[in-house]
Amino acid sequence: MTRFEKTVLQIVPRLDAGGAERTTLEIADAVVRNGGRALVFTDGGRLEEDIRNVGGEIIHGRAGSKNPLTMWINAGLLSEIITREKVDIIHARSRAPAWSAFWAARRTKVAFVTTYHGAYKAAGAAKRFYNSSMLRGERVIANSRFTADRIAGLRGADTDRIVVIPRGVDIDLFDPKKVSADRVARLTRAWGLGENQGFKLLLPARLTPWKGHETAIAAVAALAGRRDKLEATGQNPALTLVFCGGAQGKDAYERRLRTVVEESGVSSMIHLVGDCADMPAAYAWADAVLSPSIEPEAFGRVAVEAGAMGKPVVAADHGGARETVINRETGFLTAPGDAKELARAIETLVLMSDTGRQVMGEKARERVSSLFSSAAMCDATLGAYRSLLTERA
Repeated sequence: MTRFEKTVLQIVPRLDAGGAERTTLEIADAVVRNGGRALVFTDGGRLEEDIRNVGGEIIHGRAGSKNPLTMWINAGLLSEIITREKVDIIHARSRAPAWSAFWAARRTKVAFVTTYHGAYKAAGAAKRFYNSSMLRGERVIANSRFTADRIAGLRGADTDRIVVIPRGVDIDLFDPKKVSADRVARLTRAWGLGENQGFKLLLPARLTPWKGHETAIAAVAALAGRRDKLEATGQNPALTLVFCGGAQGKDAYERRLRTVVEESGVSSMIHLVGDCADMPAAYAWADAVLSPSIEPEAFGRVAVEAGAMGKPVVAADHGGARETVINRETGFLTAPGDAKELARAIETLVLMSDTGRQVMGEKARERVSSLFSSAAMCDATLGAYRSLLTERA
């Protein structure tokens, strides 16, 4: 690809877990590898060192503040950074910092790009105005066709500015051939799992109500009452479900989940293990992966990461999952919030032969590699940058 010797300033509130944060890192890496400079204005977070390791530069500030005064002050700071560092493109990935970036871009006349990492709720005129910062980019990147359709329906949206660039996954990092058995064993020891794990399910998501943890608990409870059917087919009736993800301050919800697990009688089957630093090993451990969100995922990173690792996915049938999962070919799509349907899909996977699951997983990896790689996402994003700069010239 043609080199990209430009300076890009990305703005993201935090650099912790999440699609926006990982994409910030990947785009910073791509900009540097193509001859440019990658600056990131942020509150900070655990991905800071990763940004620096790929050659990016961190500029600390109150990027996540929703205080109007702070947002206005940030606009001044960003204007100074743009002028001092000769920034060519400012790219905002969240609503509050998008306002600061928009004001700074108008002052300095640099190119302004936004990315929708989610479909924002808008109850009332004030919230719609607040959200509209994301519509003000000269390029508005949507992370899925689902997100693009939602954006196009908003008041004030200019569909000519919208570019669909699906979220990508690093298919070299998420490669089943590169995850050793020892690595998986170390992880499961850290999780404190017992020996007889049976069929292994992973639900990787932060602990928040809309991610569908309670639907998964109800599905496992339903399966626990059907052990006789498994035993009759010669299957190991044991089943282990790991909730992999932190509470991120929602400790009350974590306590609620633990109570629901206990009251459902499945405490020996479901384990809450917190955040995981080695997600490829977590996927490698699982026989199948769950993404039962009760609200639509704008894209759904779990489905593509699991697919890259050659694992079938059971996802809720809405949002971005309809683009990343082919029902009964690379996984299963089930009605959102329907624990019985989720249980049936899990049972189908349990009763499927190892070869059948392997074929499904191979199809998933092939699809992810061709459509949803981080390399393709980075190339498309740099292409959007180039076209915008050419258009402005």
